[in-house]
Amino acid sequence: MPFLPSGLRERTPESVRSSGAPDRRPHTARSGAGRDRISGHGAEPGPRARAAALRALLLRVSPADRQVLWLYLTTRLGVWTTAYCVRWLFPADHDSRDAGPLLAPFQQWDWEHYLQIARDGYFPGQGELLHRTLDHREAFLPGFPLALRAVHTVVTDWTAAGLLISFVAGAVAVLALSRITRLHLPDHGAGRRSVMFLLLSPCAIFLAAGYTEALFLALALPAWLAAQRRNWPLAASLTALATVVRVNGLFLAAAVALHFLLTARAGRHWRQLPWLALPAVPVALYSGYLHAHTGDWMAWKHAEEEGWNRTFHTPWAAWSNTWHAAFTHAQTTGYAVMFQAELLAMAAGLALLVLLARQRRWAEALYIGLTLWALGTSYWYVSIPRSTLLWWPLWITLAGWSLRRPAFKTLCLSLAAPVTTAVALTFLSGRWAG
Repeated sequence: MPFLPSGLRERTPESVRSSGAPDRRPHTARSGAGRDRISGHGAEPGPRARAAALRALLLRVSPADRQVLWLYLTTRLGVWTTAYCVRWLFPADHDSRDAGPLLAPFQQWDWEHYLQIARDGYFPGQGELLHRTLDHREAFLPGFPLALRAVHTVVTDWTAAGLLISFVAGAVAVLALSRITRLHLPDHGAGRRSVMFLLLSPCAIFLAAGYTEALFLALALPAWLAAQRRNWPLAASLTALATVVRVNGLFLAAAVALHFLLTARAGRHWRQLPWLALPAVPVALYSGYLHAHTGDWMAWKHAEEEGWNRTFHTPWAAWSNTWHAAFTHAQTTGYAVMFQAELLAMAAGLALLVLLARQRRWAEALYIGLTLWALGTSYWYVSIPRSTLLWWPLWITLAGWSLRRPAFKTLCLSLAAPVTTAVALTFLSGRWAG
């Protein structure tokens, strides 16, 4: 079911801009989205316009933005409070009388990989074959470790540096999500609602930890916002940076390229086409770097296959293997419930894909479809619940539904609250495995 009423659906940025018609929404509907608009009437942006675009995307803070930032800060306080309690309630030694280091709950799982890369590099002087067998760190793209190493020059504690990156990046991400939402939904509270659904979603703890999700969103969402406004150089540049952080940046690049093809009308727009090749450059450079050390252009992909069983399987085989792990007592209960969450997240992703296709939001559908294909063709599903954090159309959809049906918000938050808390406790106590 489309989340926009029929009378509003034709006001979305794609349809307005593809027709070349000016935005004729009333002043009250444009109070959030209109102020954020950075390119007028589809004109090709010059250097000054691009500088203004960057300021508008990252610097200008409206009253609606302040509400979003307040929501972000209060939810961060909730996460930090939970982490403090976990130190005391779930110590590594059940007989311990010491809660351990303050930031210990955030030093879990993939954080160790990012820390090792930032501190020691990908090939820290040991035998390369042995190194790859031990930790498969080539599977992790260099964006977050590079940022971590840079911030560490100022913040000497590695964990604190990682948390600071996610904290700042998360603030940028929620502002961008709010502005994208206001382009789709003219209600003044729509942006805040989409951010609320994101920040209270089951895997929201990973936006606060020293993981890549917050940093990726801080680049990907402004990139998508720039693409909606046809600022293709800015969109391509931010997307290229996103590809340094996560491979999902390539899926975003495909979505931006499709959006360009669907909306470009005049010749001056087509002159911007070469910019869309920019996101491929960081991936090529990283592959070349790995080849120079390992002789393998696809070392990052092979590390994923060896370390996380991400060998190619048909979608139905992957579903079957995950179902078997989730419900046939083949795994311990902790792992089984993780696989159950993987299946549920995949089902939600497929439903979102169908919805976007019905609404003819082809570029966003392509992004979700490529993501589901990449995650749904391994031996079994891994990390799909975490990946939902990167599905911005999902949070916009939920915001739209909650505006039309107020009871929907209550239902979602009532169901999400216990799951979100359980996932946060699981990760912060070192029991997460997915």
